[in-house]
Amino acid sequence: MKKTGKQKLRLARVFLYLFAFFSVVFILYPYFVMLVSSLKGMDEIFRIPGTIFPEKWVWTNYVDIWRDIPLAVYFKNSAIIAVGATALCIACAIPAGYALARMQFPGKRFVMSCIVVTQMFSAVVLLVGIYKLMVSLHLQNTRTGLILLIAAFNQAFAAWLLSGTFATISKELEEAAMIDGCSRVRALIRVILPLAAPGIVTAIVFVFINAWNEYTLTLVLIGDPMLKSLNVGIHAFFGYTNTEWWYVFAASLLATLPILCFFQILERQLVGGLTAGGVKG
Repeated sequence: MKKTGKQKLRLARVFLYLFAFFSVVFILYPYFVMLVSSLKGMDEIFRIPGTIFPEKWVWTNYVDIWRDIPLAVYFKNSAIIAVGATALCIACAIPAGYALARMQFPGKRFVMSCIVVTQMFSAVVLLVGIYKLMVSLHLQNTRTGLILLIAAFNQAFAAWLLSGTFATISKELEEAAMIDGCSRVRALIRVILPLAAPGIVTAIVFVFINAWNEYTLTLVLIGDPMLKSLNVGIHAFFGYTNTEWWYVFAASLLATLPILCFFQILERQLVGGLTAGGVKG
């Protein structure tokens, strides 16, 4: 019986590894196609039938994209917008989530329901009103206007996510800090926030990815070519009669690198936050 149980366990592990392997292949295959296609020339891209791997590897595609469009400027604009929107959104979401988790006030359930409902509306539905508002505030065609809008659109979800994180932290820890002389704000900063690091990091990653990938608001509000984000700037490779797919794939792959690096940095901090409260032996 024990032998049969071990065999079932090994078989289950084999199926688990196979499932994980094919899942990874399924997820990474589009990126693999983008990578090999970004190293092809125009003739091979439009050749029918085509080949998976290029017959001639055109490594200069990754050099040409920096010359044909101001890609460095687009990277800078995307970084400023994403970092600014993330910082503003999280700075507002932390006290909002804390209030929703710790404080009791009339209409609290209604507010929580409204937060969930706001996630059902897309920015496209509100574009006309948003544009008129930005014009009246003289914030159209500015990075500041985009930062405020992206932070506002992600505020509800970030506050809702952090409220759930704060609710899982024991109130006794906060009360003990206040007995020792900490104010509520100081207890929040020194006791609650370190324990809420996993939820805060999750919210930061969510907001940053949304801000980095924002396309619609940037396309509508930004007219100056030197203020465009990377996602809108890549659209310069789409012409009226021809699309330079080899450049599109190369630029798109480069656009994913900051997100991967950002996630790796926060992942290390997340692990540090989870182990910071461990008891030393």
